[in-house]
Amino acid sequence: MEWTRSDTIALANNSCTHCHGLGLRLGLRGKPSPCNCVLREIFRACYARFRACATKEKYLSRVSLEFVPGPDRRLTWGFKDEEYMADFILVSRRTLDEFEYKVFKYHFLLGADWKLCCRRLGTDRGSFFHCVYRIEHKLGRVFRELEPYSLFPLDEYFNGAMHPEPVYRPLLLQTA
Repeated sequence: MEWTRSDTIALANNSCTHCHGLGLRLGLRGKPSPCNCVLREIFRACYARFRACATKEKYLSRVSLEFVPGPDRRLTWGFKDEEYMADFILVSRRTLDEFEYKVFKYHFLLGADWKLCCRRLGTDRGSFFHCVYRIEHKLGRVFRELEPYSLFPLDEYFNGAMHPEPVYRPLLLQTA
């Protein structure tokens, strides 16, 4: 996959010391590659959507009708939230090694804090957080470069633009 500046600049961290907020770095052979801050942000966006799908009440899940590309142009039904959660976990399980998946499972899926994870896994704090950043980096890249259908961008996965929760602001009374 070819990474462009338009893919990365909105996700880049302005205070990143490697890319200086541009999102791209020169990789091997002079080819631009995404900075780690962009890959971690991709993972965090996918993880936030996973948590939103997982914590949503089950009666709010909806069935969506999708077109299947091909010569006969059929339609299929699906539960996009449940499919996304399954894809998120299965891709993570296939990508990470055994220790990284344990950290992922305890910290991200089960929600344990770093103290409990360190005690359970028998590691120190520094190694734990290095592993967390490595997981975010690996999975961010995989979620974006997954073929034929990537998990990121989220609006493409969910067939249309995502609409955030409406923000209700109190009306300001105008004095005449």
